Amino acid sequence: MSPSPVPPRPLVHFAPRAGWVNDPLGLTWHDGRYHLFFQYVPDSTDWQLHCHWGHATSEDLVHWTEHEPALLPGDGDDGVWSGSIAVPDDGGAAALFYTSVTAAAGLGIGRNRVARPLDGSWTRWEKGPVVAELPPGFAPEAVEAYRDPWVVREGGAWWMVVGGGLRDERGGTATAWVYRSTDLEEWTYHGLLTTRHTTETDGEWSGPVWECPQLFPLDGSWVLTLSAWEPDHPHHAVYAVGDFADGSFTARRWSRLTYGPAYYAGSAFADRDGRRGLIHWMRQVGGAAEGWAGAHSVPHLLRLEGDALVCEPHPAVLAARTGSLGVATPGQDLAAASSAVDVVWEPEGSSTLRVGPGSPAPDGGEVVVLEADDTLVVAHVGAQRWEMPRGAGPVRVVLDGPTCEVFTTGGVMGVAVPASAGLRVAVTGGGRAEVHALG
Repeated sequence: MSPSPVPPRPLVHFAPRAGWVNDPLGLTWHDGRYHLFFQYVPDSTDWQLHCHWGHATSEDLVHWTEHEPALLPGDGDDGVWSGSIAVPDDGGAAALFYTSVTAAAGLGIGRNRVARPLDGSWTRWEKGPVVAELPPGFAPEAVEAYRDPWVVREGGAWWMVVGGGLRDERGGTATAWVYRSTDLEEWTYHGLLTTRHTTETDGEWSGPVWECPQLFPLDGSWVLTLSAWEPDHPHHAVYAVGDFADGSFTARRWSRLTYGPAYYAGSAFADRDGRRGLIHWMRQVGGAAEGWAGAHSVPHLLRLEGDALVCEPHPAVLAARTGSLGVATPGQDLAAASSAVDVVWEPEGSSTLRVGPGSPAPDGGEVVVLEADDTLVVAHVGAQRWEMPRGAGPVRVVLDGPTCEVFTTGGVMGVAVPASAGLRVAVTGGGRAEVHALG
C-alpha cells in the first residue's frame, strides 16, 4: 500500500519546520528585512512550559525563513514566555522584554525581564535583569495572572503594559498594569492602565484576564487589543478604541475583533512604511501527524472607521498572488491546481461559497463552506459552524493549505481546514467570486 500523501503546508503563512508554535512576538522591520519571533517548543507538537523565542525572517511578510531560536530557557528561566521588542528611534540598541517563569514560583505570575541582541543580526540575545514585577499592594493569591509585557513610546517616555487579572468572588477583574521608563533600562511602576470586570458586557465581554495586551496609536486615536482568557480557556481577541495619556487608557468603545476557533494572541507591528498591523496565532493547525503544530495568520492591515477597527489582508498578500484563475459564478465553478487561493467574494442576497478539494473527497466533504446574507457570514467545516458579522462590501477569503481566513468590515475569522493539493471554488445563490492563486 502506498503511503498517504503529505498534506500541503501553508505557502504564505508562517508555520514551523517542526515542533509547537503559539504567540507571534516582536514583528519588526530591521536591517532590510522583517524579524518575527514566536513562542516555540522545538521538541513537541504540544505546548510545554519550556517555551523558547523562535525566530524567522522575511523580505515580504509572507515568505519566511526559520532560524535557530533566539532566546532559550535557562539562566533562571524555566520558560521564556511572551513579550515584545522596543527599538529607539535614535538608532539605539533594541530591547526585548519577555515573561520569565519558573515552575517553582508557579506559572500564573511571571516577571518581566530584558534581553539585548548580541549583534545586528538579532539571531541571539543576551539576557539581562528582571526590570518589572508584580507591584507592592497586590497579594499574589489575589492575582490570577500577570504576564506579557508590551512596550510603546509616548510623550517622551516608554510605557510597559503588562496583562493579567485579579480574583474576586464575582468572576474576576481583567487588569493591565503600566510602568514608565526614559531609557528602557530603569522602570517605575506607574499604576493601572485600565481595568474591566468580567461582568461588564457593554459593547463586548472581555473576560476576567487579559493576555497579550497591545497598545498603539492609529488614525488619531489609541487602540488596545487583547486576548480574553479564563483559566485554561483562551477565548478570542477584543479591542477598545479610546485615549491614552500619562499612563492611563480611557476606552470609548469595546468591541469583538476575531471570530472562529483559530485566532488568539494578536501581536501588533508597524511595517516598513509605518502602517499598523496585527498578526495572530492560528490554533488547531497541524498536529502530531504532520510533525508541527500551530501557524500564524497573514499580516492584517488596520484602519479605523469611526471607533470600529477594520482589518484586511496586508498588501503583501496581494503581492503574493501568482495569477488570476478567473471568476466563479452560479453554475460556473473554477479549478485551482494550488493549495492556496485569495478569493474576493461578492455575495448578492443569500449566497454560498464552497471550496472543495480538487478531486472529490471519498466522503464528499468540502474544505470549507461559507454562507452569507445581509447580516452574517457563517463558516462550516465538517459538522462545525461559526458566525461573524457580514459588514459591507466584498468578503475576502485567504485559504492556504490547512488555514482559512475570512475578512469583512465587521471582523475577521480564522479556522483550521483540511488541506488539499488542489481546490475547486463554486458559488451558489447570488454573486461572484474572483479567484487568484497564491504562491
